Amino acid sequence: MIFQEDFEQMRSLEQDLTFLSAKTEFDESNIPFKEKNLGIQNQDGIYTNLGLLLSDQCKHTIKVAVFNGETQNVFQDRNEFTGSLFKQMHEVYSYIDFRNQKHSNFSGLKRIDKRDYPEVAIREALLNLIVHREYSYSASSFIRMYTDRIEFTSIGGLLKGITLEDIRLGISVCRNPKLANIFYRLELIEAYGTGIQKIIDSYSESEFKPQFVTTENAFKIILPNLNYQKKNNKIQEDTIIYDCPENKIVEFAKTHTQFTRKDVQDTFNLSQTTCGRILNRMKEEGQISQHGKGKNTFYILNEKK
Repeated sequence: MIFQEDFEQMRSLEQDLTFLSAKTEFDESNIPFKEKNLGIQNQDGIYTNLGLLLSDQCKHTIKVAVFNGETQNVFQDRNEFTGSLFKQMHEVYSYIDFRNQKHSNFSGLKRIDKRDYPEVAIREALLNLIVHREYSYSASSFIRMYTDRIEFTSIGGLLKGITLEDIRLGISVCRNPKLANIFYRLELIEAYGTGIQKIIDSYSESEFKPQFVTTENAFKIILPNLNYQKKNNKIQEDTIIYDCPENKIVEFAKTHTQFTRKDVQDTFNLSQTTCGRILNRMKEEGQISQHGKGKNTFYILNEKK
């Protein structure tokens, strides 16, 4: 059995590595990107497994699937995120955040906005998925989005001697200490053991509570949807404003005579693949129409009949 700390320091089987995403992340934090000091290279100039994880050639991926309902019966969308762990982190967060819908109800004349999921919970669950997974296995990490919850499932159960109760108390034994130290230096995570507590605290005023499930080979964080109504699985339109990805694009299109995929992609910080899927779905549903070909392709909002 390879200890994960040894795995981080071992020689990477892939040596033709680039670090465009990592260097960008370090530059934005005004921290020098020194490969040997960070453990990305060993003293002989050989790239380590830690280097592979942070490189643009990282072989580990995060798969995200979206389902319409509480089960996997009705599939809605999916994506697989590749590249440096930093690139995956930003793109997955953007993908989830775009679907973290906002509901607004009213107390008298006052409008109260509440997103489906606390942003801090999404952030900490995602960082936990990236920083604490078992990278000596090649399987992907999974994020599944249902109507009533999001599940973050990472490879690798709790380390020997650590229990779920220990995790809830803030006790943390880091599986990837060098990787965690880099994320700490970049201020992406704080002191070890605080992420789970932040998730719990973000639901402190809600009747819904996050769940943590562990097996020998996996760790799962389940975040409940704060706006989910189980009775009818429906939100009353006269009291709630429902903000979904397509609605955001429709509002954007109302202020533009015509627009391109790049316009939408840049405005809402989407990946090219995700943006293309959403626009194709809107086109199939008759919300927008496509004109032109190739680089000259643009879209127009269809008028409601």
